[in-house]
Amino acid sequence: MFKIQTLNNISPLGLERLPRGSYEVASEIGSPDAVLVRSADMHKLEIPASVKAIGRAGAGTNNIPVAAMSQRGVPVFNAPGANANAVKELVLAGLLMAARNIPQALDFVKKLDGDDHALHKQVEDGKKKFVGFELPGRTLGVIGLGAIGVKLANTAVELGMEVFGYDPAMTVQNAWKLDSRVKQALSVDDLVAKSQFISVHVPLLEATRGLINAERLKLMKKQGVILNFARAEIVDDRAVVEALAAGTLHAYVCDFPSNALKGNPRVLATPHLGASTGEAEDNCAVMVAEQIREFLEVGNVRNSVNFPEAVMPLLPGKTRLTVVNANVPNMVGQITTALAKHNLNIADLLNKSRGDIAYTLVDIDSAVGEAVVAEIAAIQGVLKLRVIAAR
Repeated sequence: MFKIQTLNNISPLGLERLPRGSYEVASEIGSPDAVLVRSADMHKLEIPASVKAIGRAGAGTNNIPVAAMSQRGVPVFNAPGANANAVKELVLAGLLMAARNIPQALDFVKKLDGDDHALHKQVEDGKKKFVGFELPGRTLGVIGLGAIGVKLANTAVELGMEVFGYDPAMTVQNAWKLDSRVKQALSVDDLVAKSQFISVHVPLLEATRGLINAERLKLMKKQGVILNFARAEIVDDRAVVEALAAGTLHAYVCDFPSNALKGNPRVLATPHLGASTGEAEDNCAVMVAEQIREFLEVGNVRNSVNFPEAVMPLLPGKTRLTVVNANVPNMVGQITTALAKHNLNIADLLNKSRGDIAYTLVDIDSAVGEAVVAEIAAIQGVLKLRVIAAR
């Protein structure tokens, strides 16, 4: 019986992937094997030593102490792409609202006064102030071609826009999904200089903090639009407000209200709605629950932000040893030597590494005794060891 602690309301569709009889799921539970979380700040929590994995029902993991979990040999899983369509649709809505001045027009209509004849006259006199522009032929630059960025770029191409993309760390899987009509920018500066619309879809790192700043805004085509549905700090609010006041920037559309932006007629800020659809919440919960289950039951790692991808089928009748260790030389040699010393035959082995972490799956033909487990656990550099019994 695995114990799963939930720190937020997790979609029932996700929890259904953790079958009763094999899993106990509760918000208050002692010695949990894993934690499922959405927005709760885990930096402020004391995470029990029993925790073997953490699953974030979403993409970002800023609310989880990932580095500390790595030191403990605990993988942190997320759900990349599960909310991609929800975010893409909101970005498109923002793009259209900025191009057609819809927020300002709606505000104008709210303030109309008088009978229908008076309203009609005010509408006809005032609508000229909200003349917008159409998207075909306009240029969109997409910074970050992950699941969301690829979907956005492909849809913008279908809308008739010229699209440039930039992502030096783009995966092969996402490259296959990207429309061939999306053009490659050589750098962030190159993309900014070519674009009237810019949408950012990168994680918040020191390298991306303030990615769109005063210097880069000067490179952008006049009357441009910045769309930020990634993280607030990726765009410099003050630089944006100054560009809006100077008339060099047409609009800023974001999912992160702030005092610097509040009340600005050229800012459309939504209250962090990017993944706020029922479908996205369901998709994220299902995806991360399945990943947690596969890790606990078989030891496989998919979509971890701090562990390498490690997937190996567990054959019937085999005992699996999972070893998390520091990524240093001769760890696999020491593990296999210990197994050989106890006359244990290896049926299959997989070793993967990522940064300072290495992860090894070893399938053995017979049961593994406590003595060999203790010997491997005592190897310098081993962070966590599990035995998954044969089925």
